[in-house]
Amino acid sequence: MEFASIPNDPVILLSYINTQLRDNYPSFEEFCKARNIPEKEISDKLSAIGYHYNPTQNQFK
Repeated sequence: MEFASIPNDPVILLSYINTQLRDNYPSFEEFCKARNIPEKEISDKLSAIGYHYNPTQNQFK
């Protein structure tokens, strides 16, 4: 499963996801679909460190 190949550490995951969203995907939903990763898994991990997806800016803030 692709999820195992993304960073596990929440802070590194935040940087990785935001870079992917900026460079390759028009939305968080599209990123998750392309990578076959449940949105909730990433959202929960990043919300635990205070970050939430902002669809207008297409990044976690």
